[in-house]
Parts: sequence; C-alpha cells; structure tokens
Amino acid sequence: MSNVASQYAIRGATAKGVAASVEEGVARGALAPGDALPPVRRLAEQLGLSPGTVATAYKELRQRGVVVTRGRGGTVVAAAPPVAPVGPAPTRRPPRVPDGLRDLAAGHPDPAFLPDLLPPTPLSPGARSHRTAPRLPHLEDTVRDWLAADGVPGGHVTFAHGALDLVARLLTTELRPGDAVAMEDPGYHHLLDLVQALGLRTLAVAVDDEGMRPGALDGALRAGARAVVCSPRAQNPYGGRFTRRRRDDLAAVLRERPGVLVVENDSAADIAGVPLQSLAAADAPPARWAHVRTVSKYLGTDLRWAAAACDPMTLARHDGLLLLTSGWVSHLLQETVHGLLTAPATRDRVRQAHDAYAQRRTALREELAARGIPAHGASGMNLWVPVRDESAVVNGLRTRGWWVAAGARFRIAAPPGVRITTAALRADEAPRLAEDFATVLGESQATYGG
Repeated sequence: MSNVASQYAIRGATAKGVAASVEEGVARGALAPGDALPPVRRLAEQLGLSPGTVATAYKELRQRGVVVTRGRGGTVVAAAPPVAPVGPAPTRRPPRVPDGLRDLAAGHPDPAFLPDLLPPTPLSPGARSHRTAPRLPHLEDTVRDWLAADGVPGGHVTFAHGALDLVARLLTTELRPGDAVAMEDPGYHHLLDLVQALGLRTLAVAVDDEGMRPGALDGALRAGARAVVCSPRAQNPYGGRFTRRRRDDLAAVLRERPGVLVVENDSAADIAGVPLQSLAAADAPPARWAHVRTVSKYLGTDLRWAAAACDPMTLARHDGLLLLTSGWVSHLLQETVHGLLTAPATRDRVRQAHDAYAQRRTALREELAARGIPAHGASGMNLWVPVRDESAVVNGLRTRGWWVAAGARFRIAAPPGVRITTAALRADEAPRLAEDFATVLGESQATYGG
C-alpha cells in the first residue's frame, strides 16, 4: 500500500473541493486502487482546513464508493471505483469471442428452448402512474404459487428490473460503503463487480459441489460480513447445489447472527436440474432473508424482470427505495412475464430445457472423467474444470475451435479453473470437446492441476 502524499497533491478549500480532487485523481489514474489517502488530521494541516472538513470529504467519497475505510488500515482507494480511469481498467467482464469459435464461455441459454416473446394485448392505455399499485395482483399470485412449489414462503413478494437490480437495491438499503459481504468463491462475476461498485468489501467463501462451505461462511461472518449472497442451486460457475444437510448446516451458522441479511440468487430455478433446498424453508430460517428469482435464463435474456420473496422488513426497505427511484416495474413487462409463466406451451419448453441441459452437462462431465479430468457441475448450465494454467487451456482450446471462459474473473482466492457453458453443447459433441481438452492438457504437463 503506498502513501499518496508524495505522488498526488490533493487540493481543495471545502469538503466538496477535497472530494472532487480525490475523485479527479482516481479518474486520471494518478490514484490507483489500494492507494492510501493521508490521515484526516495530516491532510487538514497540509490544506489549512479543519479536520471536520476533511472528514466530511472522506465520508462523501465513501458514500459514492470511491474509497473504503479499513479501520487501522486507514482510508484507501476502492478496488473497483465507480469512475472510469484513463486507460485500461481492471474488470471482470468477459472478453469478446474471437470470430469463428464455438462460444462455450458466455453462460447463455440455448435459444432453441426460449419461447417467442410477444407483447401483451391490449397494451396499457394512456399515461398514468402505477406507484400506488406497482405490482399486478395476478402476477403476484402466480409468483407465490411458483415459490410455494419449492417450499419458499411467499407472504411478502416484490419485483425488480432483473436480479442484479434487485440485489443492488437490497444491499444498498442494508449496508454502507465499507461494509463486508460474504460472497461465493468462485462466484458470479457480475455480482462480484456489483458489490465492489457499491463500495462494499468482499469476503470470499469457498464452495464445493454442495454450495457454500459452512466453515468458510462462519469465518466470513466472524470477519464482519453483514450480508451473504449465495446460490442454492446452479451456482455460477461451479455448478453446486444445496443438499438438505448442507442447507441445514448453513442455517445453523447463520442462526448465530440474526442481523445478517441473506440473499439467495436462484437464477436458473426451473432449469437447474435439481430440487431447491432454500434457506428460507429451513426449520430455523434466517431472520433477514430474500429469495431472488429471474427468468432471463429460460424465458428470454431480454426479460429484465426478477421477483423476490422476503421477510417483512427487507420487503419494506426494498420497496421504499424502489418507490423513490424507478417507482415500479413496467406493467407491460409484468403482463408479458405473467403470460409466459402461465402458458402451457412455455411450461413444455421449460421442461424440455430442463432435461436437455441436465443431459448435456452430464455428458461432458462424464466424458472428461473418462479421460481422467475431474469437473464440477451438479446443476445448472456450466461445468468448472480445475487447471493449473488457465491461459494455456483457453488458448489451447481456442486453436481447436472452442472458446471457454478463463476462471480468473470468477475467482477471489480460489484455485484456477475454466468454466464451460454446456447449454448449447449437444451430447454427441461432448466426446470431441473432452478429447481436445485432454490433448491440451497433455501438451503441457504443467497445465492441469490433477
């Protein structure tokens, strides 16, 4: 960690001026992630200001996620500040797929199983506000039935513009910049980016084929995590799913900390390939919880809608912030989602997708295992294959026409690996991909971790 006093001269005669100067340094790249800002009193002396003025500037920067405070470690530039520095910026976003390659990296569903999207009729007439009735009652009822089929309590439900929008609002209402969130490792890269962009700290929780490891979660909670974001099934990228025993073990850990918000991201739901074991359905569920579902993986990637069941306090805080921002989710979108969720043809298509994704995932996992290559993927649309050198594997498969995802953007402290999306990989293609994978590993003995 470096001290910025000798590298970048912070200026300003007011709190806003000091904050603007720091943010300018971040935007220009003069202040890098992890750089320490001067202690409040030292900077106040340098600028001829009161310590309270500098403290107010630092508070404003923390609220915007530009810096984080690490106790005795002082105030430092956030790992992923919400301003774009000049030049290349670190990001977990996937690279562009090279031309001519079979894309097994994007994580998208097979378009063949997505229903046709048609606007509802009649269209909503006129210009009017829906703030007093933001949710369509018949869609609420459908969502409650959907959740109840998996044992999730549906007494309090809400909607949002996609899962990330919902999770962001939940975390924003509960936490403050600098607070810590327990996150799966490896985990969904967009969620990892989101937590950093909100100015929050990430505490890694190791996962296995049954999801978060109880001991690792306990360690994150002891380290101060105030929220937990986890996947009960189709964990991305590892493919884990909660068993009943694992669910109960995690619930026991969380029982000791009733103030922690637990967010379940059930992104694949009906196409995950395994039954749901929700923490909300445990004998002693968390006091503060939200179970989030979206439909983009099996009804359409352009359907930016998600639903959540929550405890009453979490619902009130989420909906209070929603009311102050977008106000409601478009009733046209809600009608479209309701029509798809209740259409017999859609349910048939979803069942087909469920079966096909399970078959394709299993086929590749078994073909890899037959060649001595263990892979993880008990549910969902992805396999996680541990390797020693991600670049060697990605580039080696690229030369054979395959494009898979390097694991770096999913990892915090987990060992390296690659993610393969099997959603559109036919079962009869699995042997060739597995053989190519084995060949790539064999060409460089140092590539694969065993």
